[in-house]
Amino acid sequence: MDALQAILTRRSIRKYTQQPVSNEVIEKLLQAAMSAPSAHNQQPWQFVVVRQREILNEIPKFHPYAQMLKSAPAAILVCGD
Repeated sequence: MDALQAILTRRSIRKYTQQPVSNEVIEKLLQAAMSAPSAHNQQPWQFVVVRQREILNEIPKFHPYAQMLKSAPAAILVCGD
């Protein structure tokens, strides 16, 4: 699949199973995210992996677009520096 096809056929998932996400999958996602270009290669971001159910349940209380985390087994928070 080429990049344009991937962009045009992407879909959003907001309902999740409770199947755990492996460390290998999380690592691949983080590697892909860190490969994104940034001005002067500053990479002004931090990534926080959250797997704790208590924290995943709290985030939607202050972030209106994070309701899906109530059923997600893990999340990657992207923080801009």
